Amino acid sequence: MNQIKVTCKVVMDHICENLGEDLDSEKCIAIKNHLDECEDCKNYFSSVEQTIEFYRKYNINLPDEAHERLLKSLGLNND
Repeated sequence: MNQIKVTCKVVMDHICENLGEDLDSEKCIAIKNHLDECEDCKNYFSSVEQTIEFYRKYNINLPDEAHERLLKSLGLNND
């Protein structure tokens, strides 16, 4: 399994790309500022980061259905 190091810039690029915005757009700057200050968002992203690290550390292989449920519970699915 390839390990990809995700940086804050990559996350912001991904969020803004999905919004159809440039990283330097007013909307993306507002999102970054919010993420810098919002404890709820910081906690959410921390839990996502911990889940990813758990997967990597223990080389977890879930059945597809369980993987999809996990993504859905984290709000990361594409539905």
